[in-house]
Amino acid sequence: MDKIDGKMFRNMILSGAENLRQHAEYVDSLNVFPVPDGDTGTNMNLSMTSGANEVEDREDAHIGTVGRHFSKGLLMGARGNSGVILSQLFRGFSKAIEEREDIDVEDFSAAFDAGVKTAYKAVMKPVEGTILTVAKDSAERAREAAGDETSIISIMEAVIEEAEASLERTPDLLPVLKEVGVVDSGGQGLVYVYKGFLSALKGEAVETASKPAGMDTFVNDDHEFDEFMSAEDIEYGFCTEFMVRLEGDKREFDEDAFRQDMSEFGDSLLVISDDEIAKVHVHTETPGEAMTYGSTYGELIKMKIENMREQFREIKEKKASAGGQPEKQSYDTAIITVSSGAGINELFRSIGATHIINGGQTMNPSTEDILRTIEGEDVKQVIILPNNKNIIMAAEQARDMLEIPAVVIPTRSIPEGLSSLLVYSPDEALEQVKEAMEASLEHVRTGQVTYAVRDTKIDGIEIKKNQHMGIKDGKITGADDSREATLKQLMESMLDEESEIVTVLIGEEGDAEEVDRIISSIEPEYDEVEFEVHDGQQPVYSYLLSVE
Repeated sequence: MDKIDGKMFRNMILSGAENLRQHAEYVDSLNVFPVPDGDTGTNMNLSMTSGANEVEDREDAHIGTVGRHFSKGLLMGARGNSGVILSQLFRGFSKAIEEREDIDVEDFSAAFDAGVKTAYKAVMKPVEGTILTVAKDSAERAREAAGDETSIISIMEAVIEEAEASLERTPDLLPVLKEVGVVDSGGQGLVYVYKGFLSALKGEAVETASKPAGMDTFVNDDHEFDEFMSAEDIEYGFCTEFMVRLEGDKREFDEDAFRQDMSEFGDSLLVISDDEIAKVHVHTETPGEAMTYGSTYGELIKMKIENMREQFREIKEKKASAGGQPEKQSYDTAIITVSSGAGINELFRSIGATHIINGGQTMNPSTEDILRTIEGEDVKQVIILPNNKNIIMAAEQARDMLEIPAVVIPTRSIPEGLSSLLVYSPDEALEQVKEAMEASLEHVRTGQVTYAVRDTKIDGIEIKKNQHMGIKDGKITGADDSREATLKQLMESMLDEESEIVTVLIGEEGDAEEVDRIISSIEPEYDEVEFEVHDGQQPVYSYLLSVE
């Protein structure tokens, strides 16, 4: 095969997406931090699937046309840093072939190279030992092979050979990968996409996993609300879905008993299981407790939480008083913030956020999710607060696609988002606002308390599965069987003589009495520090802290 056209490229895309989907859980498991939000595989899978959906029903023979639609789908569906980088790789690839009816080995190898250049430009501070390195090394091998080969299949085989070799070298470039004993998760995801490409070129189908239909996806739960109800009428406010990989050394799984126990958490319960996986859907007030119970049977491998009260409010806001037509809202400045937890949502609203996207640790919103937030509304300018380092690139991508002035404040956590919004001034020009909000981030230290999903050693700290971990500004500071001891150690490590305000956001699994005891023991030493405590109701993280 010396050329490929649009039909073959479509088959490659679908095969690459399917192969990635089959291995998404494994890619998730390669995340360095043992926290319950390792989602590189999930983000890449959702991003690639969005691109594949754009071309699945197309029969274009023109490869440039197929590439354009693929790139658009990837761009809109990109989630997380890995998903955004993947979208940029194929944005450059597709741009290089957009005028071509079909391509040969020279065009094919040049397209890989163009993709790498586009992706590197999109990342402000490229880090070697990541998906970027794997893409770059394999693209260079493609250019070398194109000088000797005329077969597209041979080029693809060379790309994969070098991609796998580059992937194995990633721990030598990122010491933390070597310490934890894994390769880069984004690079691994890219290898699976490339292997899917090769299968299509060879006419080999990617084998489907032997799970029952529906075991690999969540329930398509479109929530219906009565026209005359209020948000307060919703008894169980969080649509919670998760999957458990059943483990023999954990509690013995009995589906009927499991279903009975889960029914205590709320209503709208659905439990489906096979020998390996249990899938759960439930409407509850305490999603964290429901997932913690599920984890007693095995490792949580996928999680999704939706705030139905927030969904209801958004629907009501967009309904006109007459005829049920969408009401066109007007904003001089729309402030879009990503948040997780009913209490945190209310905090953001109280200090000026106009639009809230429910997401963050366990579900990164896509570029399209962010754009859709203000779709159909009269907005003059936009400020986006991603509040998670893995959402910043998708937010920047959304900003670049807007046709009105927009800025992204690179907030890496909920506390940073709250702090930056407090200095927002509607009377200042957008660039001045951006400068002031970004400057506020320099004075915020962030802490988190969560639990470990596996045994590991990182930064010299031994961590056992299910231990509580303290994380300060993205680095694990300690692990302990006691959640209270972990919080105390973390808070003490964050305080110094210049500290003025400590804010604690209590999560679903947090305990206000624990916080009160710790503050009481610390206050005498820091008598000039002001302590603020809020019921954040966030999942996954028992406590979020900020020190300013």
